This record gives sequence, C-alpha cells and structure tokens, in this order.
Amino acid sequence: MEIRRIDHVQLAMPPGREAEARAFYSELLGISETPKPPNLAVRGGFWFERGSLKVHLGVEADFRPARKAHPALLVDDLAALVASLRAAGVAVRDDEPLEGHFRVYVDDPFGNRIEFIEPNGSGCGDCDTPQM
Repeated sequence: MEIRRIDHVQLAMPPGREAEARAFYSELLGISETPKPPNLAVRGGFWFERGSLKVHLGVEADFRPARKAHPALLVDDLAALVASLRAAGVAVRDDEPLEGHFRVYVDDPFGNRIEFIEPNGSGCGDCDTPQM
C-alpha cells in the first residue's frame, strides 16, 4: 500500500455565506467553481477546482474557523497575489521565514487560515524577500 498524494483539501464554512465563498475562491483567487455531484450538492458548500488544485468547502451549522490547521497553496508570483489580496481588502500576514520559500498567511472570509507559498527565486530576481 502507498499513499500517493492529497486529492483535495476541505475547509468548513458557515451556512448562508455562499456569495463570499465565490467572491474569494473563484473571483479573487481564480479557482473555478466545479459543480458537485447531485447527491453531495444537497449538503451545500462548494468545490473550487483547477487541474490538480482542489479546495472544497463544506457547510457546518456550528462552524468554527480553522485558525491553526491550514492548507498551503503553492503559487507563482506571490508578490502579485499579495498585491491583489491587499487591493481587495484582505489582510496579509508574514510569518517566520521558511528556508527556500517566501510565504504569507491570510484568512478566508470565514476565518480559515490559508498559507500561500512560493519557492525562492521565482518572480523576485535576486532579492531576499518578495517586494510586498
């Protein structure tokens, strides 16, 4: 037996905030919404997918955001993403350096922590930290 990779990440969201989910994941991050199978769609929530990137949101009536546990999403041009996030009013937090990577954290509209990470040397020339 061998576990090969993560198929998708599921985060929780509170009921009734569908517009915020679409605005953040689809419009701001550019991850397209994919229809859920009918038997799962009745539960609410969303699937946002592009190629092998799959972020699913499930509705929880007693929702509590994941403030420590988080997905880390590998990005190209972290500085441009940070600029887009800030322009949209999303608070971006730096964290301790991780050797070989630039990284930041944000909270989705529901308070779930998300890490965006980029290997050093991509889109930043010879700088030590991205110009954010």
